[in-house]
Amino acid sequence: MPQHPDPIVTIAPGRVRGLWRGESAAFLGIPFAQAPVGDLRFAAPVPPEPWDGVRDAIEYGATAHREKPGEVTLIPEPSVPGEATLNVNVFTPSPDGAAALPVLVYIHGGGYTEGSPASPWYDGAAFNRDGVVTVTVSYRLGFDGFGHIAGAPGNRGVRDWLAALAWVRENISAFGGDPGRVTIAGQSAGGGAVLTLLGMPAAQGLFSAAWAMSPALADVPPERARTLSAKLANLAGVAPTRDGFAGVPEATLVRLQGAAASTDSKDRLAGVRAILSEGLPWGPMVDGDLITMPTVDALRAGVGSGIPLVVGSTDDEFTMLTDRLKNKLRLVPAAFGLGLLGVAPHARAEYLRANAAQHRKGTAAVLGRYATDAVFRAGVVRVAEARADAPTWVYRFEWPSPVIGWACHCLDVPFWFDCLDAGVEALAGDRPPRALAAAVHGSAVSFVRDHDPGWPAWRTMPGATRIFGGDPSRPDVSADGYASVRALV
Repeated sequence: MPQHPDPIVTIAPGRVRGLWRGESAAFLGIPFAQAPVGDLRFAAPVPPEPWDGVRDAIEYGATAHREKPGEVTLIPEPSVPGEATLNVNVFTPSPDGAAALPVLVYIHGGGYTEGSPASPWYDGAAFNRDGVVTVTVSYRLGFDGFGHIAGAPGNRGVRDWLAALAWVRENISAFGGDPGRVTIAGQSAGGGAVLTLLGMPAAQGLFSAAWAMSPALADVPPERARTLSAKLANLAGVAPTRDGFAGVPEATLVRLQGAAASTDSKDRLAGVRAILSEGLPWGPMVDGDLITMPTVDALRAGVGSGIPLVVGSTDDEFTMLTDRLKNKLRLVPAAFGLGLLGVAPHARAEYLRANAAQHRKGTAAVLGRYATDAVFRAGVVRVAEARADAPTWVYRFEWPSPVIGWACHCLDVPFWFDCLDAGVEALAGDRPPRALAAAVHGSAVSFVRDHDPGWPAWRTMPGATRIFGGDPSRPDVSADGYASVRALV
């Protein structure tokens, strides 16, 4: 059987050598910016220096994600040591540069503090099989990427996304991609990144469509960002300036950033309430420069209104966490539990009426669904309604994990990538339904290719929601699939 020669592609900084995997090729760890170390540590991303000869791109590049011994994550996301963390991975079925295929750019999640583009779940093989060039990107995380620093540009992680997208626009045609047909996608914080970019004037023109899975928006207010930065500087024993933070090793800041964001209260629920009411501590900041207003406000003002968007979530992103407390919560009235999480009395009654089926499963199920709704599902409705007449499609992922017992956070990702053979057993069981992967992934391919996922848009049928993995006796499309969250919108 004849062997393909190693694929070599010429891009702006020089030539890169990838590797064949069956009928598609992978080019891994290509720098889109110089290593963010030394004088560049808290700087905006700087384009890579050109190189001579052929650069090997056959192994994943360094990740901003650092290994934490004993850490178990829902998605396998390897940590690759090294300093040159600003890189892209390109998967293509046509590395000869002649195909002009649609392009998918995927931004990983992890709460803006964790996550890695080197996950086997993010491999572009299935999208390549279906004629889509796929790119995964890295970005600075936590304080280094998003913390407020006097004397340094803000939103450095966001600037990394922009730089990666600019790299795609300049170079993707060499890998067989069409720079005019770029869809951005991401899950959790990556989904929040997608919406943030969609609502940013500075990002317009870098992509033509967007898919946000379980988007976790940050929109950190500047006052909160400055307070967190001051707390972190105090813990590190330095001034809250660029020079002060530059003297603190990255590992130290990574260790301290959690403590800086934690509540000082002895109330065990205080931290939960803080996340539900204030959002994530590290992430895109409303800095008045790149991000001039909260994302939903920007979408309501019409930013990104010409860009097709698919947005949705799983049904029970966080219920697996409260499920661990179901015995302790067994005798606690659901309304009382919602009150402990800060829900106003009038909203509690309305919410419980709208979620009667979940209520019958017990207080733990109600509180998990509420946390899911507060962080993710209510936001889906806000985004869809903010975009009014813009092309928007909404979905829900309803299939419950046989391992976890719920349609939990991250469960939809291997179905979306159609990578059920990539080690999904711990989350999706030994026999995840391949027909469901075909449906979810097929909708993604259709959207990337034709900007239509295959069900009615919200603007033509307000409330229309595609249900993935639901009861087969019910229609695939619900007329108002997010009715149960409206008490929170």
